[in-house]
Amino acid sequence: RRVCRSSGTDMTDFHARTGNTTAFAWMGDAVYEQFIREYLLRRGSNVDRLNYLAIRFVCAGGQAHVAKTLVKNGFLTEEEEHLLKRGRNHTSTSKPRGASPMEYKWATGFEALIGWLYLSGDLPRLEEIVKEAIRITEENHE
Repeated sequence: RRVCRSSGTDMTDFHARTGNTTAFAWMGDAVYEQFIREYLLRRGSNVDRLNYLAIRFVCAGGQAHVAKTLVKNGFLTEEEEHLLKRGRNHTSTSKPRGASPMEYKWATGFEALIGWLYLSGDLPRLEEIVKEAIRITEENHE
């Protein structure tokens, strides 16, 4: 039985194959942004430019590129890839701003994966994927 450290909530309700991918994505959006903000602060980025720098990491296009690259490179486990694709394929009522509908879907799948890893308590794997996402994004902007 896994229990969330911050809330004491029983984590056994967060199943990759049956859990609500929209809820996972909602949480993943916040978790990923926090990782990116910390990364940028630790890099010593100019505070006036932080939001500008963060955009390339947290925008739908950037997250879609990361998600596709993680799948293409075989970086994800079978379970992780299944969850990402389930989140990507979930019918959305949201209309993307500044991204194509397909980019938005891939980004939602990526956020669902991040949220699921966080909620399931697999922080070491979450950190591995975020580090790889940062590497992919930085490499894409060289």
